[in-house]
Amino acid sequence: MTIFNRIVRLATFAFPVWVVAASLVALYEPGVFTWFGGDLITWGLSLIMLSMGLTLEVSDFRRVARRPGVIAIGVGLQYLVMPLLGWTVAWAVGLPTPFAVGLILVSCCPGGVASNVISYLAMADVPLSVSLTAVSTSISVIMTPVLTTLYASSRVEVPATGLLLSTLQVVVVPILVGLALRQFAPGLSRTVLPVAPLVAVVLITFIVASIIGSSRAAILDSGLQLVGAVFLLHSLGFLVGYGLARVLSSDVIASRTVSIEVGMQNSGLGVVLAGENFPDPLVAVPSAISSLFHSVIASVLAAVWRATRSRHPSQGGSNSPGSPEDRERDRAPRGS
Repeated sequence: MTIFNRIVRLATFAFPVWVVAASLVALYEPGVFTWFGGDLITWGLSLIMLSMGLTLEVSDFRRVARRPGVIAIGVGLQYLVMPLLGWTVAWAVGLPTPFAVGLILVSCCPGGVASNVISYLAMADVPLSVSLTAVSTSISVIMTPVLTTLYASSRVEVPATGLLLSTLQVVVVPILVGLALRQFAPGLSRTVLPVAPLVAVVLITFIVASIIGSSRAAILDSGLQLVGAVFLLHSLGFLVGYGLARVLSSDVIASRTVSIEVGMQNSGLGVVLAGENFPDPLVAVPSAISSLFHSVIASVLAAVWRATRSRHPSQGGSNSPGSPEDRERDRAPRGS
């Protein structure tokens, strides 16, 4: 590995630090990041999804067919547990309507684009993480609009068609373009791929900081109510995701991977969907805070699980990760 690649990987793994630091700067001096708004956020998320597409191969989807059980568990929990938790937490905490709708929206988004890096840091199953992210993101074009409508329509009119079209625009199309480039322009993709995760981390940081900066007054006014709701959503997501995965699967490492996927949402997608489909800008705020909290919580979990795995390297069942090909692929994260 070259010095440049080492620097890029180190900078990528430090993404929770960048998000926290940028968020604090945005709260203190919003103008540093608020220029990155509007269409720039949409294009930024599209580039993130393009970078994810560049990390995928046809073999990733073949692997899904080889492990249908654990994939079904992970994706099923993603779209069953998190939306229900989003609705429950919003109701229990008594969030105002814009924040409640925003919390439900982000809980209905697919797995976070940084989950592959966290899985690598946690010594979890990176190939499984890649597969779960790919599948949950692929079906988000249907699941996110449907579930958001189901859970949030009692509070506000939800533009389901608009959510579907926005998801197609900023998720499905860029990922397909990335896949196509990986397949038909391998030279170009090999050149771009080493820096793609870092580019995604930088863009996520700017998206989060921009929303936090532009909503500074609302965030400070809401105080612990909104912050507590977002923290509770993700804490319960990691906890319930792991617990149910352990009940449904005997594989400890696969369960940890599922927990990471369930607990981390594509908050950038939540920001874009909120901005393009809801007139109240406050709907985007929970997604911005979500990115901050799920990054921090996941990083702590990764440190704990990595230490545990290092002391007990024999942990895990047959799926963790089984084949020589999977073990080779598990040495480095392939998503952002």
